[in-house]
Amino acid sequence: MQAQINMIGIITDQFETMKTFYTDVLGFQVKLEMPNYVEFEQTGVRFAISTNAVMHEVTSHKSYTKPATGQRLELAFKEDTAAAVDTTYAEIVEKGATPITPPADMPWGQRAAFFADPDGNIHELFTDI
Repeated sequence: MQAQINMIGIITDQFETMKTFYTDVLGFQVKLEMPNYVEFEQTGVRFAISTNAVMHEVTSHKSYTKPATGQRLELAFKEDTAAAVDTTYAEIVEKGATPITPPADMPWGQRAAFFADPDGNIHELFTDI
């Protein structure tokens, strides 16, 4: 096996809400859509959303029949400048992202801000400073 990620998938019970969030709030464009599955236009690693029901149907694994809880993944979106982090954060919060931590200079040398999607996954906007 080559240890390289080819796709990141979010599995949810709120398919339409999550699809709307990622298209209308974050601006992803749909590349492929099937019932309860959507893949977005993305350079590099593929990015998709599907439902627990789809994953249970494909794998028969019982974990897909249980409600998910807690933080399940983080996506980090790199911006070109500190000002872009601030502007993008304000724009996506205005469009419906849940604000978690407003933009701030972090001790690890980045300006970062955190927001959540409808499933409660906390994501990051950042730039190196």
